[in-house]
Amino acid sequence: MNLLPFLVAGLVIGSVYALSGVGVLVLYRTTGVLNFAHGAIGALAAMLLWQLVPTQGRLQPAIGIAVCILIAAAAALLFGLLAGPYLARIDELRKAIATLGFALVIIGVLLFTWNDKARTLRLDTSSIAINVGGTRVNLTQIICLLLAVLVVVATVLAFRYTSIGMSMRALASDRELASVVGTNVRLVENVAWALSGAIAGASGILLANQTRLEPAFLTFLIIPELAAVVIGRFSSLWLTLVGGLVIGVLQTLASAWEPITAYATIVPFLIATVVILIGRRRVLTIGVVRS
Repeated sequence: MNLLPFLVAGLVIGSVYALSGVGVLVLYRTTGVLNFAHGAIGALAAMLLWQLVPTQGRLQPAIGIAVCILIAAAAALLFGLLAGPYLARIDELRKAIATLGFALVIIGVLLFTWNDKARTLRLDTSSIAINVGGTRVNLTQIICLLLAVLVVVATVLAFRYTSIGMSMRALASDRELASVVGTNVRLVENVAWALSGAIAGASGILLANQTRLEPAFLTFLIIPELAAVVIGRFSSLWLTLVGGLVIGVLQTLASAWEPITAYATIVPFLIATVVILIGRRRVLTIGVVRS
């Protein structure tokens, strides 16, 4: 069996997982909110793009993509504006539950508007391809890989060298102290919500192009992206990137092996569980040595 096509597909899907995971991690590191609505926001962008593409007689693809990503950013920002002040005063578990409610609202609107029928979203870049070892690799797939790396690099540099990035790091370390030294906490949090929403929108569009366009399916993008964030220890952007790629490759390779094809979807759970157990064992070991 030629595994190269599955490896390429796995890297592409994994890069989308990683990209989306970065959006989750940026928001979590800034606000402490683990956003379970991230996948639903991506589904919103993808469904809107399907409605606006030329086959539906609306906008040109590039304009449509930009508009849909902006709408995704606006949706996340709106929730952050409305719920942010309240989320800042509660624990992380209740913050996550609040975003789960937001996700249910979005998916309810999507299913009411477009139902649960699977559709196809084709981007123009998918028609441009090169041959790699006998495997067709299209431009959209290349964009997925490059965009994931680019977003990670840009985010790392922004955290290190820009004022807004350093303010995000300050909030992640100590929200109250950051406020005392003059950081505009609400502005920084709103930037994080909008940035996370934009990344969610881009991720949803790319995943819909590589798999299928279905609101519920895209909403569950949250599962592998959270697994990638777990691999990144909820702090490392680079490990989140690696985690997303590993999950995508292993999941795709599992689907290629017929005896376990039906169980390929549990790969993110298994990897996240192993990482958590290893991390816990390491903490316990350190504790024993110290004692």
